[in-house]
Amino acid sequence: MDVLGILIMAGQLLLALSILVGVHEAGHMFAAKYFGMRVEKFSIGFPPKIFGFKKGETEYSFGAVPLGGFVKISGMIDESLDTKELSEEPKPYEFRAKPAWQRLIVMMGGIIVNVVVGIIIFIALTYIYGAQYIPASEVNVNGIVAHELGKEIGLKTGDKIINVNGKPYERFPEDVMNADLFLTDNNYYIVDRNGQTLKIDIPSNIAGKLSEEKNNFISPIAQFKVAEIDKGTNAAKAGLKPNDLIIGINGDSIRFFHELTAKLATLKNKNAEVDVLRNGKKLTLKSKVDEEGRLGFRPELLFTTKTDYFTFFQSIPRGTSEAFAVITNTVRGFGKIFKGDVPVSKSVSGPIGIASKFGSQWIWQKFWFMTGLLSMVLAFMNFLPIPALDGGHVMFLTYEIVSGRKPSDKFLEVAQKVGMVILLSLMVFAFGNDIFKIFQ
Repeated sequence: MDVLGILIMAGQLLLALSILVGVHEAGHMFAAKYFGMRVEKFSIGFPPKIFGFKKGETEYSFGAVPLGGFVKISGMIDESLDTKELSEEPKPYEFRAKPAWQRLIVMMGGIIVNVVVGIIIFIALTYIYGAQYIPASEVNVNGIVAHELGKEIGLKTGDKIINVNGKPYERFPEDVMNADLFLTDNNYYIVDRNGQTLKIDIPSNIAGKLSEEKNNFISPIAQFKVAEIDKGTNAAKAGLKPNDLIIGINGDSIRFFHELTAKLATLKNKNAEVDVLRNGKKLTLKSKVDEEGRLGFRPELLFTTKTDYFTFFQSIPRGTSEAFAVITNTVRGFGKIFKGDVPVSKSVSGPIGIASKFGSQWIWQKFWFMTGLLSMVLAFMNFLPIPALDGGHVMFLTYEIVSGRKPSDKFLEVAQKVGMVILLSLMVFAFGNDIFKIFQ
């Protein structure tokens, strides 16, 4: 991947995190201010501070480490571990001086705002873009391409998926590659293979394998044309142009895109004669194939797609359902991990892994989808009962409300330190796991 692609991925991740951290911390801040608590600092990003300003009692700033943020509320034991005021009597404006139910709302504020933002994003995406899919009838004209993981479970290129779990499907990929199939058990496909009907079981550990970038699953067999030429690539040097139809490589006929990729994979770092059809005329271009088995162009797959559009009021329940499905699927994913179906190393990603999901092209629809997804995931992760996360504070406050006894400040301070050690360990593991995957 070129430097520009890496910068685009990083830029998308940083913008998404800045938005989500900003609204999350604002949820804490506005709840605290509403209940009369003093908010000393509001920061997007961690120190050192790049710039900031002070308005009223609160200092607003941007930090140089853009992978989080924080709100400093007077009288609260948080990640700053600033406990110098705790030896004094609580002041009326301090967090610790307020009733437990108010403190609970303040700690839930960030989680609630992330959920609301995630729902709004999914509703907006549903309303603006609708739901695009390939009809089953279109896919089953030629069948599917079985990539590495598809072959592993028993699928073959040319198979036609007739139904899923005994029911005919309508939409590809939504109906045949969804989280319900990959995160639950006892699922299967019924396929037509050269006139023979076969049952292909979907293994319980498939979710972990799908998380690996190298493990493609299935795609429709499709004709294609050249859509865009990447600058400076072998395709550009050879004279390949948009709308060219590649019909042969080294004399071998090419009709479908998977045939092209398979042929080029055998010609890495070699020269190839590329037969193209341009404006009805056949041309032969000479091009080198790079070390990844590519010429350097982006294809347009030629199949018919359909889009279901929804009114605003139809988009509300559909978008909300999609947003909460992120949390449901996250819970299912944890279940797979605990059962041993999905290795932790395959399911945990740090900033590098998350950035790669945005892609090397800035596509706003995909950017907002990923931002909405991350908003729901952050809400769920922050709700986990780990000290130093919002969920840890919620756990202790719930105990206080139910029992009528407040944990000591010393206990909360120790718990905060333990939680920070856990979080830092997870961050180191996630970063290391990302790096390991790159060189794997």
